[in-house]
Amino acid sequence: MLHAKMKYRCSVPLIILALVLVPVNCNNSTAETCYHCSMNNPKASTLGPELEGMSGYKRCCKGEVRDYFKSTHYKEIISNGTSVVVHENSSYEHYHSFISACAHYQPYGFGNTYINGNFFGDMEVAAFLAHVIGSKIYCGKKVATMEQLAQGSCYNEEINFNSNYCDERYQNIYPCVPGVEYYGRGPLPIYWNYNYGKASKDLSVDLLSHPEYIEQNTTLAFQVSLWRWMTPIKEDQPSAHNVFIGYWEPTKNDILANGDFGATMKVLYGDLVCGQDDNLSMENIILNYLNYLDTMGVTQGARSREMFSCAN
Repeated sequence: MLHAKMKYRCSVPLIILALVLVPVNCNNSTAETCYHCSMNNPKASTLGPELEGMSGYKRCCKGEVRDYFKSTHYKEIISNGTSVVVHENSSYEHYHSFISACAHYQPYGFGNTYINGNFFGDMEVAAFLAHVIGSKIYCGKKVATMEQLAQGSCYNEEINFNSNYCDERYQNIYPCVPGVEYYGRGPLPIYWNYNYGKASKDLSVDLLSHPEYIEQNTTLAFQVSLWRWMTPIKEDQPSAHNVFIGYWEPTKNDILANGDFGATMKVLYGDLVCGQDDNLSMENIILNYLNYLDTMGVTQGARSREMFSCAN
């Protein structure tokens, strides 16, 4: 489903994930507030504007992630997969950290969105977690624990970085703090001073001066990862959230993947994962997404593989 076209005013060249040169959205802003679903019809909103070019299509939000995503789901997802090692006594704590982080973005539609009567919330939670713990990540020579992923304590060793990820072109807006390094932190990590600066504004936490807060607080680590999921980064491209629920309108020259989940990989990773035919990284993320849907009891129905892939 294709919906409202997203427009951005400003772009400058930046490096995403320390590797790919792309133009990015420099608007302050971020996720769009979602209208609450009508009380008379919980699957439709009469408050929101009709979406451009899609008469009758409306987005609305209702409920909370914790209503359908339980601690047993979370434990099974991280225990049965091969992506990370989870400590038995920490899964319950991490679940509540995740739920608390979700609550921050539920007003913007994370995990509780309806589009024209179709609920996308449970599928979106599975999709987000597939990216967060969907591929096997190593810390040194061992598979990372959930604690290490949440705290970002492996990324400096994993990437073997030789940069503090300070882009001096943003010194007037997001000045780098002397001695601070802006390497990847969080389960779905953010990099560079400008991303730390923008996330600071949205989350009202001074991550530009104190990025270590992400390593010290699991709820904040999940919030930062959800910020990346919910926020448009690249110019004229939607957020992973909007492209997943179909709340955008591509142009004829759009290079995103064909399907909703496949397009999230294109938004988040670009050519690092996509456009390389079938590859292990992409296959692991897709497999985990499908497994997580099964764990949550979500039926996908008959869908072509192209809806999940970004191989081409």
